[in-house]
Amino acid sequence: MLMILMKVRILLADTTGVDLPILDELAQKGVVNAVFTLIMTSVLRIIYKGYDALGSVLIALSVRNTKEKVPIPPIGDRKLLLQSASDIADMIRNRKVTSEEVVRMFIGRIQEVNTHVNGLVDERFEIAIDEARKVDRMIQSGEFDEMELKDKFPLLGVPFTIKDSFCVAGLRHTAGLYYRKDIIAPQDSDAVKMLKRVGAIPLGVTNVPELCMWWESVNTVYGRSRNPYDTRHITGGSSGGEAAVQGAAGSAFGIGSDIAGSIRMPSFFCGIFGHKPTTGLISNWGQQPEVKGRLAEFLTTGPMVRHAKDLRLIFDVLIGENVQKMNKIPEKNQLRILFMEDDGGSPLASPVDPEMKDALRKAIQHLEKTYGVKAQKANISKLYNSLEIWAQAMSGAGAVPFCEELALKQGKINPFWEVVKFCFRMSPHTFPAIILGIIEKIAYAGNQLPRHKQMIELGFTLAKEIQEVLKDDAILLYPSFPSPAPRHYVPFFRPADFSYCAIFNVLGVPVSQVPLGLGSKGLPLGVQIVGGMHSDHITISIAEELERAFGGWVQPTPQQTKPSAPQLKKLESTPEKPTTTPTPTPPVTTPPQAS
Repeated sequence: MLMILMKVRILLADTTGVDLPILDELAQKGVVNAVFTLIMTSVLRIIYKGYDALGSVLIALSVRNTKEKVPIPPIGDRKLLLQSASDIADMIRNRKVTSEEVVRMFIGRIQEVNTHVNGLVDERFEIAIDEARKVDRMIQSGEFDEMELKDKFPLLGVPFTIKDSFCVAGLRHTAGLYYRKDIIAPQDSDAVKMLKRVGAIPLGVTNVPELCMWWESVNTVYGRSRNPYDTRHITGGSSGGEAAVQGAAGSAFGIGSDIAGSIRMPSFFCGIFGHKPTTGLISNWGQQPEVKGRLAEFLTTGPMVRHAKDLRLIFDVLIGENVQKMNKIPEKNQLRILFMEDDGGSPLASPVDPEMKDALRKAIQHLEKTYGVKAQKANISKLYNSLEIWAQAMSGAGAVPFCEELALKQGKINPFWEVVKFCFRMSPHTFPAIILGIIEKIAYAGNQLPRHKQMIELGFTLAKEIQEVLKDDAILLYPSFPSPAPRHYVPFFRPADFSYCAIFNVLGVPVSQVPLGLGSKGLPLGVQIVGGMHSDHITISIAEELERAFGGWVQPTPQQTKPSAPQLKKLESTPEKPTTTPTPTPPVTTPPQAS
């Protein structure tokens, strides 16, 4: 028996990484809970590694005949596509370029790259060109001088795209749900209204996962989005189609929403900047699924851009008068810089890739030198429970049951029966959505257990702790994700990795996602910049500084000779729209499966 205990002692040390003296001390103190936690951690880590290994084998087998990397078409010398939204707005106001020229160029770029990345899913190109002509006529009329135009219409004539979860009048509003494929938005969401009010021109809507509840953008309406840096890899979710379009320079800027990293993960995977604002600053009206109760606190709307300075401009437009709530950016030598290289080693998430850690360290070193301060390693141990805190907060937030959302709130689906249908390619739903429906049923039962209440309370405690740590003069550098963008289907085998982003939705604090160049495989690296409540301008200012140091967005395909300018045409993948908004009903025919 003694020999067995000794072997267990050594096994625990090996699998948990905890030194033997510490284990001995715990044993001497008789800390039963601590020992139990170590055992469970070891078991979970072993299970996770086995599951991950199985997934790696299956993915390797499935992609063994995959073609070599096919780059998207290069930008060439079309320099306008490389400009920031801010600079494009200045050029339009100064009459250096017309809005129509800008809109046509971005439309041409979308048509050029969309067959590669499958980002845009519905468009209003002809309407956008007409709106651009009206902008040009207004500028030529001299009704407003240049300063008046800048004050009233800071994004005048600038084209943008937005994820399919937002209403854009006249465009399909599916949120990736097959039963919504014929629904046409009768009006604009609040975000679109605010952007139109300052002169921006929507081009179309972009792809999302089914009901925005997965971190790979794929659905049975439009299929799978692909990463512009390597189309064999994912774009993330749920704003994955938007990130693909932005990363490929398909529009001047984009808008996403974030309830579990849905802006930051896709922005990271596709090499762009994204910002999750402080909770409660921006209206979420006009999105699907609708959110109520605490979910409305977790969901935020924010910008996705290739240039850091556009974050501040677009964010300020979206928050309106709430700009008065923003904390002042501290002097350089008064900024406190904190960092963590991982979540403490949760067995439910993958270990952080060495390249990710190296990129984070380089960012820290630059900020230390630039700001003249010494970065401090933070010890926020509760982040170890990120996944469980987020999951319990979501399950207890009073949302409409997901199985009802999948049935358009006209009854509810049976996820177990949908699994059977899926096996015969007869389900209108994606596999992640079906599994989430099953998990939801289990979670509701778990809400009655003491653990649920403990995690809810732990979330509130963590929110208070992180605010006390960051206050209004500090930032926290934190990994965006354990690794660069995985291959397609890998999320099935690493489902908990999104927790590196999701936890901050529960905490309500602002987070800016910053690209830090490309890794050894040509995929973007990056880091999250976390601030205290209402410190959005602070995190965005750090994003601007890191862009100056590391270059920000990198073109997915190196500069080559200028390609021929494509002619305007209808997107072939977009089916004809119905002339009226139909009453949503389940389809009669067998739906296509997502590719």
